[in-house]
Amino acid sequence: MPEVRPRVGVLVFPGSNDDRDAAWALQALGAEPVLVWHGERELPALDAVVLPGGFSYGDYLRCGAIARFAPAMESVASYAANGGLVLGICNGFQILCEAGLLPGVLRPNASLSFICRDVRVRVERTDTHLTSRCGPGQVLTIPVKHGEGCYFPPPDLPEDQVVLRYVTGDNPNGSVDDIAGIVSESGNVVGLMPHPEHAVDPLLGSADGALLLASLLDAARERHFVGA
Repeated sequence: MPEVRPRVGVLVFPGSNDDRDAAWALQALGAEPVLVWHGERELPALDAVVLPGGFSYGDYLRCGAIARFAPAMESVASYAANGGLVLGICNGFQILCEAGLLPGVLRPNASLSFICRDVRVRVERTDTHLTSRCGPGQVLTIPVKHGEGCYFPPPDLPEDQVVLRYVTGDNPNGSVDDIAGIVSESGNVVGLMPHPEHAVDPLLGSADGALLLASLLDAARERHFVGA
């Protein structure tokens, strides 16, 4: 029996610049990526949804503040409420926070400058659809590129909602408690600032991002079988 290629929707907003990169990486890892325009009011049949990085709507007002009102986001919210797998990368993480699908807020980097470099992150949980292929405490090298990646959690954020932390001394933006990625209380929505889609081939300096995206696809295949 051939392996199922899960259908993963990749949202496209005006200003998205990593949508094609995310689609390429997902396809290289065995998925069938489906680009979904921000103006669509209904999602096609999907096994997971990815909100990619970029500068949606030019980052006017705040990063993600306008994108959260896009028609497609209503469907994403419904999809998540029904247990659908959702991943937000960088600007996608910002949008999910603005939309209330993840707690906390992303603020300007502590340096007030744009950061673009490889960082090291430590896996805090291995039971999420982003980290199931990782080991406890495993350190991954993944690039970041953002100007507003300083994560401020709500004061009551449970420790078990933290999925990734920047390794001590490698926090690029001043995020509270070195938080680099979180999961929703329901466990099916994840957001992170580093870009795993830019770390799926050793030629790019690291293939550690493939562990994260392949974890997503494992969970999407399970969801596909359940849906079938």
